[in-house]
Amino acid sequence: MADPRLVRWWPIAVVTLALAGLLVWRASTSASSLTPADAPTASAAGAKPGAAHGDAAEASSAAAKPSDPAERSPERAAAGFVGSDRCAPCHAEEHAAWQGSQHARAMQHASAAAVLGNFEGARLHYAGQVHRFEHQDGKYWVTTDGADGQLHRYEVLYTFGVEPLQQYLVAGPGGRLQALPFAWDSRPQARGGQRWYHLHERESVRAGDVLHWTAASQNWNHMCAECHSTHVTKGYDAAADRFTTTWSEISVGCEGCHGGGARHLDWTRARTPDPSKGLDVRFDERQNATWRRLPSGTAQRDKSPSSGTESATCAFCHGRRETLSQPFRHGAPLLDSVGIELLTEPLYTPDGVMSDEVFTYGSFQQSKMAHAGVTCSDCHEPHSGRLRAEGNGVCASCHEPARFDVPGHHHHAAATPAADASATPSAPAAPRCVDCHMPARTYMGVDVRHDHGFRVPRPDLSVRLGIPSTCTDCHRQKPASWAADAVRAWLGRPAQSYQTYAEVFARARAAPGDPAVAAELQQLATDSVIPAIARATALASLRVAPTAASLAVLRSALADPDPLLRRAALGALGSYDPRRIAAVAAPLLADPVRGVRAEAARVLAGVDLGALSERAAQDLDGALRDYIATQTLHADRAEAQNNLGLVFARTGKPRDAEQAYLAALRIEPGYVPTYVNLADLYRELGRDADGVALLRRGVTRLPEQAELLHSLGLALVRQGHKDQALEPLKRAAELAPEQARFQAVYQAALAALRPSTPAAHAQPPPGRP
Repeated sequence: MADPRLVRWWPIAVVTLALAGLLVWRASTSASSLTPADAPTASAAGAKPGAAHGDAAEASSAAAKPSDPAERSPERAAAGFVGSDRCAPCHAEEHAAWQGSQHARAMQHASAAAVLGNFEGARLHYAGQVHRFEHQDGKYWVTTDGADGQLHRYEVLYTFGVEPLQQYLVAGPGGRLQALPFAWDSRPQARGGQRWYHLHERESVRAGDVLHWTAASQNWNHMCAECHSTHVTKGYDAAADRFTTTWSEISVGCEGCHGGGARHLDWTRARTPDPSKGLDVRFDERQNATWRRLPSGTAQRDKSPSSGTESATCAFCHGRRETLSQPFRHGAPLLDSVGIELLTEPLYTPDGVMSDEVFTYGSFQQSKMAHAGVTCSDCHEPHSGRLRAEGNGVCASCHEPARFDVPGHHHHAAATPAADASATPSAPAAPRCVDCHMPARTYMGVDVRHDHGFRVPRPDLSVRLGIPSTCTDCHRQKPASWAADAVRAWLGRPAQSYQTYAEVFARARAAPGDPAVAAELQQLATDSVIPAIARATALASLRVAPTAASLAVLRSALADPDPLLRRAALGALGSYDPRRIAAVAAPLLADPVRGVRAEAARVLAGVDLGALSERAAQDLDGALRDYIATQTLHADRAEAQNNLGLVFARTGKPRDAEQAYLAALRIEPGYVPTYVNLADLYRELGRDADGVALLRRGVTRLPEQAELLHSLGLALVRQGHKDQALEPLKRAAELAPEQARFQAVYQAALAALRPSTPAAHAQPPPGRP
């Protein structure tokens, strides 16, 4: 099980690591720039595969041996990509706006023009050490603790981001770039900025911790690269444990959104009658589309709703997702390249409001705005990245101010300063539209982000479900019940909202296997009025209720036009016997969307080919290749190696499965699922003794992991060590009282193994303190 802090601090991995640069071998750089200046060097071959992933001391001073000149630059001339400078002559206005944007400065070489932080001898005390920032001979240096816990001096190679903070990347072993844990707060001093701070300043993160800057969670190549540069290829070689990550442009350039420009340049010269103009994707959803005012004070699009192409392109980086293939395929379905995370815990609260750092897309897809056809560029100028108007002005373009920007709507005094979500006002008044309809959360210490669900505040749900209340973001001394009473007094009834699934998802989280909850999820999944991402979440939640009724709903969803629903339904089918669902899922093995057919392959991996037609068996082979390619792309991660182990085990390749599982444990020795899966493989191979030894090692490393203890107890029972099994089974039940399976097995063990045991052992296991 992953460390929960990795979920809470995922931003450091995806946006904080937005600092991690590209696997960097600068053409004129000596080996000393790739390793701590005062540390010994070691060849990449001498570093353990897991060293840079939190395995502590081995990786600290290790540096990859110098590569040949052809490998030293991470920039590659990618086929079809020409660079943003080639766009400027014809698109001068757009190019000028882009040059001042955060996209254009998402990643830069460390230079006087790019570096914002104070490197003139600044010091920062953290975790009992003094960390230093220096500028010498035109280079920027940070002295901080390496993976061995000792202080070393590292050269900063790249900057990551500009506002409201800037991070810095240094080279690690095996072509890695790692994001340092110190960020420069680039906000004005009056707002608390112009200072160094540690991204985990309220904790004490030391070497060996999964959040330490040398760990996998802070690796640029995997976590950050593809969203801070253009046309990125990760290039990980598992055999050599080495990255050869490349980009076509260091920052997010024109082709990051529009796709390769070579064919477009050809079109400009030939002027052939090509409606695509040689572009992979056309952002023409707003072309000839206007919004007309309605008597209600809102607006309606005069064309059919947008195709979703624009928001899908933005979602590649502005959405919480997993990469399925590289590089990003412009103009193709989003799920060809990425799998969007659903509204699950701990990413979202039950009402779908962002909890962890999920960026924008998942929230926006829940909104009434998205359903009405609003696109990202209706509110944001796409080249500069700025809002199209200041303050409430962007909302007023569709929502009549005389109707909505008045006390009769927001029920606060008018013409007074707006509430600041980052302050603690005693009596906030005249809130901005975003204060009530786009609740803000702060990530990476200083980065305030707004949820894009555009919701009606529902303090009544906060009272019933215990979820955060938008009202008490400002009225911090008041309980949610106070806000709920106020809203009811204003409206004469409880508030109503476009998103209607909060209570169902809350119940599903509290009682996932409850038949009544399953029935509610089935109804939600089939309601076409509900946003697709919520319906997909309901489908995925049916995994824990594999009933005939659920199967009927999932089967219907497999034919839905939306690939997000098809993929979610397939995922839920994974809890059924593959023989039972083979005929149902087999057609999806040939789905036109890669993410769907790969998920179908995962679910059907290992199914008896006799249960499939000859064509379906061929499709399974191809779809499995897609799935394995995705996991191989991420072979530097324990979870990917674990997934490979599972699919190899299911398809009759036990030696490959064992090697993948062992690789996962080398990368992340604390990855709980792999201990359980590998022990299970050993059981199937008649090697239970090896499984017990493995699980004992896991329990020694992770003594509080109930899943490991439970698995160890079962393995000991199979080996005939009944007396030894009872204690780990008991401990597992104590650590996870909410797990009915653990409780049932422990009670069965008491009855079967110690039938005459006095009452001391027969008591129900105590709950966790």
